[in-house]
Amino acid sequence: MKVYISGYRNHWISPYKVLEKVFFWREIDYDEPIIEKWSGRLNPICVAWQKFLDFVHPKIDYVKIDRYDTWSMDHTLGSIALPMLKQLKAIKHGAPFVDDEDVPDDIKSTSAPPKENEWDVDENHFKRWDWVMDEMIFAFEHKLDASWQDAYHSGVHDTVWKPVDANGNEVPKADAKYFQMDKGPNDTYECDYDGMAVVEKRIKNGFRLFGKYYQGLWD
Repeated sequence: MKVYISGYRNHWISPYKVLEKVFFWREIDYDEPIIEKWSGRLNPICVAWQKFLDFVHPKIDYVKIDRYDTWSMDHTLGSIALPMLKQLKAIKHGAPFVDDEDVPDDIKSTSAPPKENEWDVDENHFKRWDWVMDEMIFAFEHKLDASWQDAYHSGVHDTVWKPVDANGNEVPKADAKYFQMDKGPNDTYECDYDGMAVVEKRIKNGFRLFGKYYQGLWD
């Protein structure tokens, strides 16, 4: 995968900016007859210059996808989304509306003090978005690093294959047509499946929130 995306390039130069440089010794008034006259003459030149720069120095939006990028697309996208989410959370300047149903009770709008004005956002508005972003980040972090599962299991496996008949009854190995996998005497493996299920549920909800509030991922 190769991705090249440049920042927004604004090549527009206002005629008034040019005239401010020309009349550098004083402050100009945009309503002055001479300013209005020359701004009208300069405007076509500014437009042409903008088109020229847009042509020779356009915004770069190049994405090349290789075949192997889709072998584990969920993981590949996660490695891109995670650092972007972390940066957005650190530098964001606003927050979209988040439904009360998606957040804990203590930061719902119904838990906030009364608003002074109807058009104001409630006191928990930004807290809800921070919480949602944390859940998205949690989901992607755990998707990219499965070592979190290590905290929920311990010990080692010791497996034995017991010869059985069609009904599951143990029989001499020479007579067996089937073998049943059982724990051996040295098996010490234990796993907290209920604890893992709690984390997996949170991961799933983080991805749900990512989809629901995808259009709110802006700065």
